[in-house]
Amino acid sequence: MTKISTVAIVGGTHGNELTGVYLVKKFANNQDLITRPSFSSQVVFGNPKAIEQCRRYIDKDLNRCFSRADLQNANLSSYEDTRAKEIQKILLSPQGKACDVIIDLHTTTSNMGLSILLSGEHPFLLGLSSYLSLISDDVKVCCSPKSQNAVYLDSLSKLGFAIEVGAVAQGVLNAELFQKTEKLILAALDYFEAYNQGKLPEIPSFITIYNYIGAIDYPRNAQGEIEAMIHPLRQFQDYQPLNPGDPIFLTFDGQEIFYDGISTVYPIFINEAAYYEKSIAMCLTEKKTVNL
Repeated sequence: MTKISTVAIVGGTHGNELTGVYLVKKFANNQDLITRPSFSSQVVFGNPKAIEQCRRYIDKDLNRCFSRADLQNANLSSYEDTRAKEIQKILLSPQGKACDVIIDLHTTTSNMGLSILLSGEHPFLLGLSSYLSLISDDVKVCCSPKSQNAVYLDSLSKLGFAIEVGAVAQGVLNAELFQKTEKLILAALDYFEAYNQGKLPEIPSFITIYNYIGAIDYPRNAQGEIEAMIHPLRQFQDYQPLNPGDPIFLTFDGQEIFYDGISTVYPIFINEAAYYEKSIAMCLTEKKTVNL
């Protein structure tokens, strides 16, 4: 792999996720924080109108607007579709080369700690994630198929990834998570610099990752209305094992609904507020150890 020459840090892809918004503001006003000798860094406000109104989006979810087909479709004219095309241009060099690394900053109402979201098991990003796991015990690494991630902003770069932190309410700043996220970003930039200098730090010989295998919805009636809530024993239990027969939902009249899968899984994004409209109660992952 060639040396890294350009890095972009994006905040506010969702306008009400304030950790990323205010970190990008801080970096924009203190460029020295993200300056390293061997590569250039830039910051980007993902969805300015949504940031101004402290909303997730204006017309549609910006972080689902980056498929190649959508970016090439001139007939898509919503605010977010237009903004996605603008971001693509911002992150391209005059020669048309995509930014080497994109770090897209997000927060979640789920108890995800400090999650690194990857589109696949790229060796460089797994090494970076392993290094970041030394920074904090809260770091977890999630991978999902490239085909699913191709719509996300960070898919504009082969080395794009997201940092997802929580739990924090939408439209709210959490000082502890703000500081922890900033520490991860600066450590990632240091890792890129060390890579360029041929002086990568020692990292563990393996890493635990959580591979996305699917999502499940809330129980609903014939009219599409939710009939049950996340079970109290499952709430805030992101990354914890869910075994066949474990309680997973609770109906409004107190009846338990049990997980009917055939194997143990590890749910993430449990009861994420923004996912109600997407008909997702939680995402399911399998736990895996990868040798580095």
